[in-house]
Amino acid sequence: MGQNTAIAWTDHTFNVAWGCTKISPGCAHCYAETFSRERAGLDIWGPGKARRTFGPKHWSMPIAWNARAGREPGLLGRGRPHLVFSSSMCDLWEDHPTIDAEREKLWDIIRRTPNLHWQLLTKRPERIAERLPEDWETLCARIWLGTSIESGDYVGRANRLIGIRAAVHFISYEPALGPLDALDLTHIEWVIFGGESGPKFRAPAGWQSWARAMRDRCADADVAYFFKQSPAFYTELGTTLDGRTIRKFPTLDTMVPPSPPSLPSPQVLFPLDNPPSPVLSPRLVGRATPGPRLRGARGRSGP
Repeated sequence: MGQNTAIAWTDHTFNVAWGCTKISPGCAHCYAETFSRERAGLDIWGPGKARRTFGPKHWSMPIAWNARAGREPGLLGRGRPHLVFSSSMCDLWEDHPTIDAEREKLWDIIRRTPNLHWQLLTKRPERIAERLPEDWETLCARIWLGTSIESGDYVGRANRLIGIRAAVHFISYEPALGPLDALDLTHIEWVIFGGESGPKFRAPAGWQSWARAMRDRCADADVAYFFKQSPAFYTELGTTLDGRTIRKFPTLDTMVPPSPPSLPSPQVLFPLDNPPSPVLSPRLVGRATPGPRLRGARGRSGP
């Protein structure tokens, strides 16, 4: 799971492992479980099951993406970081010994890829704070930290998320199973709305009104809103809302570097004979790169 991705809001997906345990209604028809079982023949779902892990070739992929990001435009445009979502086939903060061990490897990869911004998504934000690396204040300048919230019953996840320093805090409102009227958008920079996809997809009555309500709330709060899709059998079906494609990202100049800003030099970060030119820091990219600005939220830690 790497180079190519069907996920519209990222450039790459990278999985530290496969396997998870379901914890809320949004997990009921988990595509990752179905893929693991039916396509790969793996029994890796549940608290007592093993997790699938990967070798050096898999873990080297982000290094190659990092080199490409110094030369080629990604979703955010030329001269801006490429986005990497981790992980689509597991939860980075699941309470499982294998996930704990593989997550530790990820921090080193993030250190070595200054041209990538990492979108780390979890349904377990309460487990994040005590399981961060010592240099989080440096790494967090390139971390988009998110939590999945499928209905109003789980808006408390956002409160756990925003207490942790990150470049962007985002909500994955997918699969959308209920309204999120109680979600406080303060300190949230990005919301992704997505209906459920797959053979057993749920399309609850009123989902369009929930999508519109969140679109309007985000506009009022200056939060970037990304409408991913309607409930559908396949992903990327019904990608418009009221006839419009709405796929916004947070502006890069809302991403505040840690204090003091101290990233190692590219020569240290790239274990390559010919390291590519590094992407400008988030603060500088928005000012130095020509072209249209991406609308989004204000940075909560900014001046």
